[in-house]
Amino acid sequence: MDGRTGKAGTASLVGVASDRLRILGLVEEDARRQVAPLAEDPSRAAILLDVDGTLAPIVARPELASVPELTRAELRRLVARYALVACISGRTGRDAWRLVGVDGIIYVGVHGLELAPEADAWRPVLHGFAELDWPWMEDKGLTVAFHWREAPDEEAARSELGAIATRAGESGLLPRWGRKVLELRPPVEADKGTAVRTLLDEHGLERALYAGDDTTDLDAFRGLDGCEVAVRVAVASGEAPTGLREAADLVLGSPEEFLGLLRIL
Repeated sequence: MDGRTGKAGTASLVGVASDRLRILGLVEEDARRQVAPLAEDPSRAAILLDVDGTLAPIVARPELASVPELTRAELRRLVARYALVACISGRTGRDAWRLVGVDGIIYVGVHGLELAPEADAWRPVLHGFAELDWPWMEDKGLTVAFHWREAPDEEAARSELGAIATRAGESGLLPRWGRKVLELRPPVEADKGTAVRTLLDEHGLERALYAGDDTTDLDAFRGLDGCEVAVRVAVASGEAPTGLREAADLVLGSPEEFLGLLRIL
């Protein structure tokens, strides 16, 4: 490569970098505009958050997940500012608290089922599926989740889980597919959306942001319907479910990018 080629290549890289900075600047400007009604009067607003894939990067196994300390620091700041900060997780509330580790946050587990007493009657049926032989299964009491992220043959694993989903449906349970996971849950009118609505009603709030990355977070987005101010944030990776980006007011690419949004709240 001669000097002229090197300069051209450098100029090209500078151009790409400039374009990226300009795009990121536009995204940040839009984000600031959308969250301004929340940030300007936090005593009237709620910050509602999914955990895995939103606060904690997705990892091969749930027990390996970690919320970065920089994110925890922002959450502590938000707890002191906002009327309500809550985590609504697919984990149990206890496990979500263990992972996030910030006091002052309300933790609601199992996609909102922990706020539905009628779900308890389905524990025996769910327990029967929890006894199946599957290499990576989570028994959360009110749901049973079968993962296939690390399966040697993901297509075969997905097919086998399809048969389990059929059996679960015949037993009265609701099968739900997520990011390389099949979750079995009770046929109870409770989800992240009902949890969002319950929390907002209990605190008398009509302004809220919800952020999430998976299928169940679409329910939470709908839980904001009718709010005076509603900001729906998709943390959308390449595995994001159909419709998540389209339903969101803001789309970010990773928990690291979402941390940037927390900093302007």
